[in-house]
Amino acid sequence: MKILIAEDDKFIREGLEEILKSEGYETVAANDGSQAISLFEEYRPDFVLLDIMMPVIDGYEVCRRIRKTDDQIPVIFISAKSEEIDKVIGLELGADDFIVKPFGTREVIARIRAITRRCLARDKNSNIQEQFELKDLTVSPSELRAYRGEIVIELSLRDINILQLLYKKNGTVVDRDTIFNECWGRDYFPNSRTLDQHISKLRKLIEIDPKDPQIV
Repeated sequence: MKILIAEDDKFIREGLEEILKSEGYETVAANDGSQAISLFEEYRPDFVLLDIMMPVIDGYEVCRRIRKTDDQIPVIFISAKSEEIDKVIGLELGADDFIVKPFGTREVIARIRAITRRCLARDKNSNIQEQFELKDLTVSPSELRAYRGEIVIELSLRDINILQLLYKKNGTVVDRDTIFNECWGRDYFPNSRTLDQHISKLRKLIEIDPKDPQIV
């Protein structure tokens, strides 16, 4: 899952990038509102973390423009503005949550996962059962997790989408274009290594021997 971080404070921005990458997320980062809009249009991320008080274009306006083109992508405001009116404005503009600075990085991760689970739960287009099996792996989309016996494996939303696609294809070969169209979106134009890198990370998470993959 790719997360756009829009934050003008370099320390906070780089700290968020570090913790998100350590959790297996991909990130793109902007230091002002104009750059945030450009990166959103270029990368079409799966999630947005958005500061309010940014140069050029403030976070409220960034959120407003994002919502004109995408009314589903999760957005969390992260801001030092803590008055009730600030939160109300953010939520009424379409944000899914509002975190006040200073914050704990683990809290951010927990909120991202909670909102992602809610997005999965409201996805009416999914025909996949609550849990499904791939080899010896039990995948639970609503939890963003997979289980191998007593071992719990934390997954991203895109990981889940890939595994669901493989499950639907029931062992048949799935070509690269199909994976991109189904799991990244038809309007996404990836570079040549995007899929390879993601599959490599996924194999390290779910395969007993990533060098001899049996699932992906």
